[in-house]
Amino acid sequence: MTDLARMTVSVLGGTGPQGRGLARRFAAAGLDVVLGSRAAERAVAVAAELPGRVRGMSNVDAASAGDIVVVAVPWDGHAELLAGLAPALAGKIVVDCVNPLGFDKQGAYALSVEEGSATQQAAAILPLSTVVGAFHNVSAVHLDDPSRSTVDTDVLVLGDDRAATDLVQELAGTIPGVRGIYGGRLRNAHQVEALTANLISVNRRYKAHAGLRITDVQLTEG
Repeated sequence: MTDLARMTVSVLGGTGPQGRGLARRFAAAGLDVVLGSRAAERAVAVAAELPGRVRGMSNVDAASAGDIVVVAVPWDGHAELLAGLAPALAGKIVVDCVNPLGFDKQGAYALSVEEGSATQQAAAILPLSTVVGAFHNVSAVHLDDPSRSTVDTDVLVLGDDRAATDLVQELAGTIPGVRGIYGGRLRNAHQVEALTANLISVNRRYKAHAGLRITDVQLTEG
């Protein structure tokens, strides 16, 4: 098992709800975390509010600093951001958790993506990186709530490289209550991203912050 304690995890878009929540949980697990933002000063300010080893930088500096780089930016800026950071992300594991969603009077719905999914778009833009999809369906509210000791959910991890998906499953497992579950290859990312629209509908109806649990799977270490 790879020693995550020796790695730096950068979160691009780390000042938004999902990015900040993931950074909070990774730092609480003792990991070295870097928050990235379009405005470095904003990242520095948010990092100062979080416990643990958290630093704030610009997105480009955060991309360079991370061994594992989590992409938690709005869908509208996804392709442009990654294209600009491709040199800094070369040779790294890039974890995409972006959900291409639209909203209208009927609620949330999945958007069509030319490459098939946001994760596949990232892989197309970053041919020198190893792209993995994960953390699509985790409640940002629960992640960023310091009063919650656990986040009771499973994280589907998608990718074409076994070592990379194993590492990201391990990363997910650093969050108390979370299991990283292999969910298939990158070509299967669309339905995982789209499922977030269903969860938003669940949450609105039941005033909840629902997640996923995969039944009948027992994980073993190693």
